[in-house]
Amino acid sequence: MQFIDKAKIKISSGKGGNGVVAWRREKFVDKGGPAGGDGGKGGSVYLIADEGLSTLLDFTYRSIFKADNGENGFKKSMHGKSAKDLYIKVPTGTIVKDLKTGNIIADLTEHEQTVMVARGGRGGRGNIHFCTPQNRAPQYCEPGEPGIDRELQLELKLIADVGLLGLPNAGKSTFISRVSAAKPKIADYPFTTIVPNLGVVKKHSGGGYVIADIPGLIEGASEGIGLGHDFLRHVERCRFLVHILDGTEDNPMRNYKIINSELAKYSDKLAKLYQVVVINKIDAIQPDRLEELKQEFKSANIYVFCISAVTGENLEVLKNEIETKVETIEKPVTEVVIEEDTEATNNDDGYWEVQKINKDTYLVTGGRIVRISQVTDSRSTEQIIRFQNIMISMGIMDELKKTGVQNGDTIIVGKLELQYWDDEVYK
Repeated sequence: MQFIDKAKIKISSGKGGNGVVAWRREKFVDKGGPAGGDGGKGGSVYLIADEGLSTLLDFTYRSIFKADNGENGFKKSMHGKSAKDLYIKVPTGTIVKDLKTGNIIADLTEHEQTVMVARGGRGGRGNIHFCTPQNRAPQYCEPGEPGIDRELQLELKLIADVGLLGLPNAGKSTFISRVSAAKPKIADYPFTTIVPNLGVVKKHSGGGYVIADIPGLIEGASEGIGLGHDFLRHVERCRFLVHILDGTEDNPMRNYKIINSELAKYSDKLAKLYQVVVINKIDAIQPDRLEELKQEFKSANIYVFCISAVTGENLEVLKNEIETKVETIEKPVTEVVIEEDTEATNNDDGYWEVQKINKDTYLVTGGRIVRISQVTDSRSTEQIIRFQNIMISMGIMDELKKTGVQNGDTIIVGKLELQYWDDEVYK
């Protein structure tokens, strides 16, 4: 399976349905009154963590997600149907960043942890809500709120208890295949592991823990050389590390120092993680040479476990040590700083703009004012007066005057074409 740990997605919540203008038409009812229903709420967009996923691969095939819109209201005071919310599954360990602000808005570390990333638009109110003692037959309604469009970046940091580290061909893949059900590709040449492998190891006491085989690091990995730099972030959430060394190499101690140097260059946090140091391939080492290696590490105050992942020699001893450490070492506290996500609930589209498109015609654009125009009937004097009052309250009329509008000029807002006249009705 291809491993993808970064992805960009576009999301859109649903817009709310429009309210309607309607009237009661009942036999033997002299004055029915308003009966326009409300529009339904648009669908919101959520991200939900799923421990059954281990990669962001799905988002390379589908990266645009849109929730359904709410239904418009109906006559007889019937409300439109609200749309279903949209839930997008992501792997546990996914960090979510808003590409517009650059803020990290979520860190999904637990199974079924959920975060709303775009609220659906509220449905508009029907004319039944605008009835007052002074106006018992309101001729207007509200449009639904718009949805929210966003671009997000997803970044996966694997959630594993134990991280396997080592230079290429140290035997990490063989080790994880012997202690778990993971079946990584194994061969006798370096760089066979190009994606992280996850395996679940059963505990003697019941349950299990997750072990991650991180692709082989090389010198310079912290600077982006080789594959290791791309995957070092996956080690940050491990309880501790199992550092596997190839005992058949000329200088395992030098290799040990290379890896630790790269960890320190990447972050202090990685450098401070506890390590279980393992010399592998003892089945291919002479006893005298193995003893020399033990003494070399002992003189540096480093205790080493000597195993053969191929034959299984001393494998149970190492597994017992790892299990003990899993039960005694706490998971590191995440240092991800989550910013308040105001964009997820910002359905306001009050921005507008006035443009003079010829000597006597002006165009008004903007989300909210255009939406209101869509539910305004140009044949209704009451609705037109209300629409003009809204333009006054939003400051649009003042801007038109500054732009040079004259009596008799045409103002286009959405589907409406209005004639400007400086009369008391506009003030």
